Amino acid sequence: MIDIFDGFFKGKRILVTGHTGFKGSWLSIWLHELGAEVVGVGLEPYSDKDNFVLSEIGSKMKADIRADIRDGKKLKEIFAEYQPEIVFHLAAQPLVRLSYDIPVETYETNVMGTINVMEAIRNTDSVKVGVMITTDKCYDNKEQAEGYKETDPFGGYDPYSSSKGACEIAIQSWRRSFFNPADYGKKHTMSLASVRAGNVIGGGDWALDRIIPDCIRALETHQPIEIRSPRSVRPWEHVLEPLSGYMLLAQKMWNAPTEYCEGWNFGPEAESVSTVWDVATALVNNYGYGKLKDVSNPNNLHEAKLLMLNIDKAKTRLGWRPRMNMKECISLVADWYKRYPKENVYDLCVEEINKFLDYNED
Repeated sequence: MIDIFDGFFKGKRILVTGHTGFKGSWLSIWLHELGAEVVGVGLEPYSDKDNFVLSEIGSKMKADIRADIRDGKKLKEIFAEYQPEIVFHLAAQPLVRLSYDIPVETYETNVMGTINVMEAIRNTDSVKVGVMITTDKCYDNKEQAEGYKETDPFGGYDPYSSSKGACEIAIQSWRRSFFNPADYGKKHTMSLASVRAGNVIGGGDWALDRIIPDCIRALETHQPIEIRSPRSVRPWEHVLEPLSGYMLLAQKMWNAPTEYCEGWNFGPEAESVSTVWDVATALVNNYGYGKLKDVSNPNNLHEAKLLMLNIDKAKTRLGWRPRMNMKECISLVADWYKRYPKENVYDLCVEEINKFLDYNED
């Protein structure tokens, strides 16, 4: 495994919430390959085809724990037992359309779950770094052409987006109230940051109402790919792009605890911001077959038509930048889905991480 972090994660005790999910499974594989002791806390995986299941990463981790982040008492017990040094909080109800059906559960999971994680951190002296993952949808989206900066106001139309905006306000409050950088070394030794990524795509995602899983399900059953919002514009990026940013940020926070404990955007370059139709078309072209069908309906549930992130801060202060353009990203996504039925999925993921790291950063 190529190690761009110079051995930083080797031997570190790292707790990942949501490790059974799409992003969490990739992060757990990457950290394990770098020699970290990974403790995962999450619900049962969504399906038996999930990346977490097929890669069997759970069997390689220090601990693979089933727990609900709404259970604050259980979280504190897990933290007390495993004494993590770094926490990546990814567990969430992550779907916009589902949030209309279960708005209360969405808020309980996303807002109170995040607060429970921060309280577990606050009760565990071993934790030095907390990276709290929210979403680009945490911003009050006015469908503006320019990308949102970290200083833009939080908001959200739908229950999912607004719950993530509320998460950001809670994280900001806990940082000011309990992990204030001005009090570092006197009242605490914790560095807390929040991170917001664009529309993340990659192998092993089978969630409902996401464009890549919807495409793959249709391709595998030779059905037309139904596109409900063909003209919606999103900041698409391969899952490894933001994960590389989260990990780099954690390393920076560890080394300079008071300099990076704030909010960060990790998105694609402007030229990779594309419509849903263009992304689906690129995937079909990589497969060599498939047909798109426009099923847009003006009466559909509200979903933002335009959303972009400004990533200048991560570029200038962290030295992070996306490695792949949209063509390279879709190629790597298609590669996973074409190969997973017949290959060792853990090895496939490691191979794809190394491919990703080989891409030129310039």
